[in-house]
Amino acid sequence: MTRRVAVVGGGSSGLACIKCCLDEGLQPVCFESSDDIGGLWRFKENPEADRASIYHSVIINTSKEMMCFSDFPIPAHYPNYMHNSLIMDYFRIYADHFQLSEHIRFNTKVLQVKQRSDFSRSGQWDVETENKDGQQEKHIFDAVMICIGHHCHPHLPLHDFPGIDSFKGKFFHSRDYKTSEQWRNKKVVVVGIGNSGGDIAVELSRVTKQLYLSTRRGAWILNRVGDSGLPLDMQFPRLLNYVRNLVPMSLFSGLVEKRLNKRFDHALYNLKPKHRLFSQHPTVNDELPNRILSGTVQVKPNIRRFLGSRVEFDDGSVVEDVDLVVFATGYRFSFPFLASHVVSVSENNATLYKYVFPPELERPTLAVIGLVQPLGAVMPIAEMQARWATRVFKGCIKLPSVASMLQDVRCKQEAMAERYVSSQRHTIQVDYITYMDEIAELVGARPSLLRLLLTDPRLGLNLLLGACSPYQYRLRGPGKWPGARQAILTQWERVARPMQTRPCDDPKPRRSLMGPLILAAACVCVASYVNRNKLPAFLQDPTVLFEQIKAVWVF
Repeated sequence: MTRRVAVVGGGSSGLACIKCCLDEGLQPVCFESSDDIGGLWRFKENPEADRASIYHSVIINTSKEMMCFSDFPIPAHYPNYMHNSLIMDYFRIYADHFQLSEHIRFNTKVLQVKQRSDFSRSGQWDVETENKDGQQEKHIFDAVMICIGHHCHPHLPLHDFPGIDSFKGKFFHSRDYKTSEQWRNKKVVVVGIGNSGGDIAVELSRVTKQLYLSTRRGAWILNRVGDSGLPLDMQFPRLLNYVRNLVPMSLFSGLVEKRLNKRFDHALYNLKPKHRLFSQHPTVNDELPNRILSGTVQVKPNIRRFLGSRVEFDDGSVVEDVDLVVFATGYRFSFPFLASHVVSVSENNATLYKYVFPPELERPTLAVIGLVQPLGAVMPIAEMQARWATRVFKGCIKLPSVASMLQDVRCKQEAMAERYVSSQRHTIQVDYITYMDEIAELVGARPSLLRLLLTDPRLGLNLLLGACSPYQYRLRGPGKWPGARQAILTQWERVARPMQTRPCDDPKPRRSLMGPLILAAACVCVASYVNRNKLPAFLQDPTVLFEQIKAVWVF
């Protein structure tokens, strides 16, 4: 059985891997090249080579209930959308609670990970490391988990911008941006309308003389604040996901686009893209429409060329005396310490079974964790991947044949190519609920919705109609957490807690239970009809009912 596991990287994915290894009785050793945990979310004044870097004001785009590890809720008093410093505080609390730091070797860089000569039999790896003093060391591990993320190497396509060499101002990638103050009363162009580009444009527009936001395709803009002022990402229940899978994507996109345009007309604001909403990773930004409306941000098309200090755009318009250009043009990922035949990467495409396992390895003892781009937080997904990978390492779960895995990879690539516009950022895109359910099914931790609707209607209705928070994946199976049910039923209390900062005597509106009661009654009626001849068997063994319903009613 696999025992010693090397974990490369001490960010959020690395912490999840350490804990999952410990949960499965494995012996993790984490190699972190810096002096602290946190990865992407650890702010440093000066960017470091080959490491993720964020700016001072970064606030996460996913709410705390949707981004937490599935058996460790974020403290109730924390705000729903957290500043990067609070995310680091949460990681420290998590690491301290589960005693993870004692398994981390800080200031240790992984130089090489290669298969041992007897890999076909042992599945073992040689791992070569180097500490801050330059001392190199070789280790033997039974398995390896790679957790270096996909925000380390900036993608800076300067060849697409003629004349950039003659530009008299300053330019850099968004990873090098830290604060806005030095650009007060300057003219700035931000290239790219992803989440980083939108956030940086908004922040700079508060101090600059004028901010120009350049975008080739435009974007659909979501906001953190949803209906009734609640976190938007908690308003996408399983029921809505079922509907999305049943109706044509164009119809579903059209309905949501119409709703987005009610907030502000994307065409009027020169933001409307040619593609549909779910054909690109949406941009989450509450303030961008306000900055456009106030004139501090002007939306421009792609840059045609640079002419000294002038910038000419594709529509022929020219901006004079530009002081700074920020390229928010994304990232590329690679695994420099791995041989290319183990995991090959080409144009941000890696051949990985369910984005985790290299399908053609003779032994499934290497897993890539967190190499996905969900509409939502990566932390719960990385944790689910780690739960799956550690069970595979132990031999509790068997991977399918190489041919089956390669077919799965091809199907995912084809589906992605059909749905998304061509872009380097759309090679690792996943839908949160669909992907979490897919991996949880392999682990044996996917929630049994129909069974819960019959045996615990309150909980079942919360799963069907409420937020699909990570706690759902701790209700059953390996890694089951006794506190999962209570965490689900109290999640809205934790949402409200940080906002209760002054007494308010207004009466709270009473919620009608009629809808949930009708739905619960319908579930019971369907169950009774399906099993009308076998009710005694159900009373003795509820699993009989579950299997019967599953055969005729599959969500």
